[in-house]
Amino acid sequence: MVVENMRMLRLMEENRDTTMVDEDDETKTIKKVLNEGLIEPIKLVVGFALTSKKRKSFLQPKFEGLARLKGIVFVAIDQDKPLSEQGPFDIVLHKLSGKDWQQVLEDYRQTHPEVTVLDPPDAIKHLHNRQSMLQVVADLNLSDTYGNVNVPQQLVIKKDASSIALKVAKERLRLPLVAKPLVSDGSAKSHELSLAYDQYSLQKLEPPLVLQEFVNHGGVLFKVFIVGEAIKVVRRFSLPNVSKRQLSRTSGVYRFPRVSCAVASADDADLDPDVAGKDSK
Repeated sequence: MVVENMRMLRLMEENRDTTMVDEDDETKTIKKVLNEGLIEPIKLVVGFALTSKKRKSFLQPKFEGLARLKGIVFVAIDQDKPLSEQGPFDIVLHKLSGKDWQQVLEDYRQTHPEVTVLDPPDAIKHLHNRQSMLQVVADLNLSDTYGNVNVPQQLVIKKDASSIALKVAKERLRLPLVAKPLVSDGSAKSHELSLAYDQYSLQKLEPPLVLQEFVNHGGVLFKVFIVGEAIKVVRRFSLPNVSKRQLSRTSGVYRFPRVSCAVASADDADLDPDVAGKDSK
């Protein structure tokens, strides 16, 4: 217990510049409780396997402190050692991809059915492919519910960029078109988006990809996070509206390295989501 206390204090000290800038009552309470050793016994052990980038953004000292107060500890999984020899864990939290890692998790689930794996590879498989991802929404048939929930017209291109323009014309997709990598595996490349304004520029795109008709949406999108009964909705900046005038005067492919990431938060921005339903002039 003393070792755990010291570890948390060290983490907070290393991130002093971050925590001291806005040290609210909650942060002060955490530090006070840690200093006095008033910590709940360990109730839940979470083994995590994250990329270094995800680990840095996710495991903030304040978050670990709050978890520890509730008896939850996070333990890094060593990917160089057999997973079955580590732990014991109550939960395995991961954000890794690749067939080898998926097989490790599947084998672990078979031998440790009492451990919750978030998320099981078979449960997120369809989310790694943007074609199947949107098909799930289309299959829900939400067009006649509370408001309209529609899926943009889309086209999958697996190879041969020179044939894209012909296929787009055949499917009667309207420009501009958003180009997204077909595979969504969490890598930096999978988050890169492009906006193609004219037929000629389509051959500059790099398959495999999904082409979707761009829909003006007020430059903001909503991300919904659900854990059990808890629901959290956040606003993120997105691609700006494209006016008819812009469309008539613009050509080429414009690339966007990353859209809707955490640093693009629009929660405090003065945005009116209603403009998404209005035509741009």
